[in-house]
Amino acid sequence: MDKIMKSEGVDKEYIAHHVMEPGPLADRNLTGTWKDYVSVTKVGIILGNLLTVIAGMWLAAEGVQGFSQLSLTHILFTLLGTALVIASGTCLNNYIDRDIDQKMLRTKKRALAEGRLDPKHVLLMGYILAVCGTVLLLFVNWVATIMALIGLFFYVVIYTMWLKRTHHLNTIVGGVAGAMPPVIGWTAVTGSLDPGAWILFAMMFVWQPPHFLALAMRRYEDYKAAGIPMLPVVKGFRVTKQQIVLWVATLIPTSLYLYLVTNVGWGYVWVALMLGLAWLVLALSGLYVKNDILWARLNFVYSLVYLTLLCIGIILTA
Repeated sequence: MDKIMKSEGVDKEYIAHHVMEPGPLADRNLTGTWKDYVSVTKVGIILGNLLTVIAGMWLAAEGVQGFSQLSLTHILFTLLGTALVIASGTCLNNYIDRDIDQKMLRTKKRALAEGRLDPKHVLLMGYILAVCGTVLLLFVNWVATIMALIGLFFYVVIYTMWLKRTHHLNTIVGGVAGAMPPVIGWTAVTGSLDPGAWILFAMMFVWQPPHFLALAMRRYEDYKAAGIPMLPVVKGFRVTKQQIVLWVATLIPTSLYLYLVTNVGWGYVWVALMLGLAWLVLALSGLYVKNDILWARLNFVYSLVYLTLLCIGIILTA
């Protein structure tokens, strides 16, 4: 173990850190505004996930003709219900992580970390949003509702409350939550878990590790200070970059398989192939670069570009 830690540049003090021990909460200064309440819902994350919901719905409806036959109420209930469930998860995440958020530069200015909001209010807000989102999705169908609740459970309980503070596999297992939005979109249209839904799930599941591992590299010092056992902290940058290469390489054939089980055209195949190969080249370059943080930043940004363009490719070619 010592040899591994030495070769990967891992600080031994990290091992002695008790990750489950909460730090002191900030002194309450309840000056929060409506903007602070909006901030704990993480609107940017919601919008990014809704893009994959729309892609899933569009693909399940087999393009513009089928999608146009869906009622406006059905579409709105699907999107709003999903958005509220995701917002519930982010509120509960903010509530649970308010102690460790104080220790990280990226998060120490959050409303709960600084004590601008009452934690009990944010907790209640999370519960209310979960109930409202569930009710709206029940008007869509029960399969989409269950998919949303499974995602919420994995994000709040499995990832945030358990694995985030205890094991470096947190990002991988927590990926189940992030893979649910396109499945919600698909099942909202079909009411069933067809092969297309499973491939969409697989694509999003495989996309997340290289995305979040790059973020973990960028925020290495933050996670180390907070005692969060992210892979770069526990195993070092070299192992993390190797993992990113493996996940990106796996994503390429996974994304191409969508062509075999849905009605996406050859245009999608070329888009997915070119985007995937470009990402793989970038990932492989990380094994030789000297500026790891710059490479991690480029990898993180490209992962967002990849997902956006891939969803657009699905919508334009289905």
